[in-house]
Amino acid sequence: MAWNRSPDIGFDRAVNPYRGCEHGCVYCYARPSHACLGWLPGLDFETKLLFKPDIAALLEKDLRKPGYVARPLALGSATDPYQPVERTLKLTRAVLQVLERTSHPVSIVTKSAGVLRDLDILVPLARRGLVQVFLSVTTLDARLARRLEPRAATPQRRLQAIADLARAGVPVAVLAAPMIPGLNDAELEAILEAAAAAGARQAGYTLLRLPHELGEIFRHWLATHVPDRATRVLDLVRETRGGALNDARFGHRFSGTGAYADLLARRFSHAVRRLRLQTGPELDCTRFVPPGEAQAGRAGSQLSLF
Repeated sequence: MAWNRSPDIGFDRAVNPYRGCEHGCVYCYARPSHACLGWLPGLDFETKLLFKPDIAALLEKDLRKPGYVARPLALGSATDPYQPVERTLKLTRAVLQVLERTSHPVSIVTKSAGVLRDLDILVPLARRGLVQVFLSVTTLDARLARRLEPRAATPQRRLQAIADLARAGVPVAVLAAPMIPGLNDAELEAILEAAAAAGARQAGYTLLRLPHELGEIFRHWLATHVPDRATRVLDLVRETRGGALNDARFGHRFSGTGAYADLLARRFSHAVRRLRLQTGPELDCTRFVPPGEAQAGRAGSQLSLF
């Protein structure tokens, strides 16, 4: 598990089975982390992936530590836990199996319909109040999505995944993220409306931030795909980031500052009230049973049948 103390984030622990992401989202704030490995945050981030083959065993070891107190664990806080390689490696599924056995609460963030593969685990977790899934929907424009997120699920497929999760009884939320000034921000209300109609019960959003090398990557993308809007988009980003492309201060990283950011925040607040997207569940942290005890309990239950 990775731990954080950021007041901007609603969780203090996370698990990421993968570093790097095949989805290739041009705006991904995790891209600069690849530079720390000596690789490029551009194409290398999308093609040179690291994975953690022993992640399930290591997670069990962490959960077994004396004094461990369960709180919601974020799965996929950096890179997508359901990117295409998961179909083969199934590391996210292995993590969920550990969490299900120990009744540990978990929140999942993805932009992939691949999450539906694990309904056999998610539904039992949901029945015990232990899971919420967040589907990220950046735009409803399939053509724009294909350019921004070239190997992610289409917007319509993500909305269908929201509907399928909701129908199965799994609490699901939408993340309108990131909102890119002058590019997709006009879609904020439409995204929330479509997600609410599909069955989302809660919503969130973030404002684009461009830390480190990401600024140059995104600038090049704008010049290639929307050259007529490139200058306007970057100017608006700077307006929300105190004249820079990124503001790393706590309290400002995800929402920005200034009149433009304030207007976006008010639009979001009004929309979630109107659509009643404020009813997300409080995950149950009281059911957790450490791995050894959980396995012993299940063995005892099986023996009692004889």
